[in-house]
Amino acid sequence: MARLVLILDRRTEDALLSDIIEHGHTVVARLESAREFTDQVGRIQADAVITTASHSGLGRELLAACDAGGIRVIALAGSPSERRHAAEVGLVDVVDSGARWDELEGLLIVRAAAPMAIDTRADADGDAPRVIAVWGPTGAPGRTSVAIGIAAELAASGVDVILADADSYGGTIAPALGLVDESPGFAAACRLAAADALTADELARIAQPYRSRGGGFRVLTGISRASRWPELGASRVSAVVSACRRDCEVLVIDTGFCLETDEEISSDLFAPHRNGATIAALRASDHVVAVGASDPVGLPRFLRAYGDLVELLEAPRMSVVINRVRGGAVGIGASGQLRATLRRFGGIDDACLIPDDQRAHDAAMLSARTLRDEAPRSKARQAMARFVEDELRYAGARVDAQ
Repeated sequence: MARLVLILDRRTEDALLSDIIEHGHTVVARLESAREFTDQVGRIQADAVITTASHSGLGRELLAACDAGGIRVIALAGSPSERRHAAEVGLVDVVDSGARWDELEGLLIVRAAAPMAIDTRADADGDAPRVIAVWGPTGAPGRTSVAIGIAAELAASGVDVILADADSYGGTIAPALGLVDESPGFAAACRLAAADALTADELARIAQPYRSRGGGFRVLTGISRASRWPELGASRVSAVVSACRRDCEVLVIDTGFCLETDEEISSDLFAPHRNGATIAALRASDHVVAVGASDPVGLPRFLRAYGDLVELLEAPRMSVVINRVRGGAVGIGASGQLRATLRRFGGIDDACLIPDDQRAHDAAMLSARTLRDEAPRSKARQAMARFVEDELRYAGARVDAQ
């Protein structure tokens, strides 16, 4: 049962108190303002704070203190202005001030995410540490945001991560994270790998750091102009992957969209192939995350390309992520409709559905930060955290709970 802190007006508190006790929870403190809680947060052992969504009961300082202590926050809003205030400070768990206790009880039942660590010892096949390739078809389904999200969640768990932008049609990770892309790190890594000179020192030199209090990671930025694609040869990409395996615990690769191999019938067998970088990254990975959009245009496009992806990989370890799920584009019961469609036309039974949260993504893009850093309570970010914990913890290299 949960240990609760109440920051409510007397009337609301009295209405909830009997239900709290009846359900076996313990009220460890009854306070009048958020400032009272932040002043003594170190002395209060609590699992959750139930507070009013007013300015006196809810603020960024309260959320920061609760995030640092792993304390859940649930706000009760009595007016549209209070709901807007909760959204502005980044709180997702907001209910009506007159809600029944059952609704609050449902928000309290939250599985705690176990801290993760990558076991970098080689497995029976000697294939560790893990390489995760993130792929998606044409049409911007959000593979870059998913790749960044995976890297951010793993890095926040204490894992040494390199995020590489291997899209031969133009990289987007650098602008998304506010990094300089005049000298693309992944292209430099490919050139060094071709000369057998990609050492750990060189990799440290060309990789740019993304700094975060929650856990930073290194980034090999992508090519800034699509015309530079010949620098990303297939053999070079494979060599870069091998070098990163030795120098980090997890390599996350944002790949291109195109899987066509028609260029291989060219009479010039030694000419570079534009899609070779994507195909090489996918084949060198231990786990592939296939990303599709949920709308009526993006989903059929994903299902058609997904068949090509399965044929391309001999023994794929694969997860499916359907991005930007929203009822406005799919209809009533969006999740059920999507799962039924994926099962019927793709044979996919266990896709991860990421809810649409355009406001949080816009804020992250504007600040050039990860969704985890900018909007940690976003529903999209929380779904990504669950995906990393549930799906990627046992695929490829081992990810064990500490």
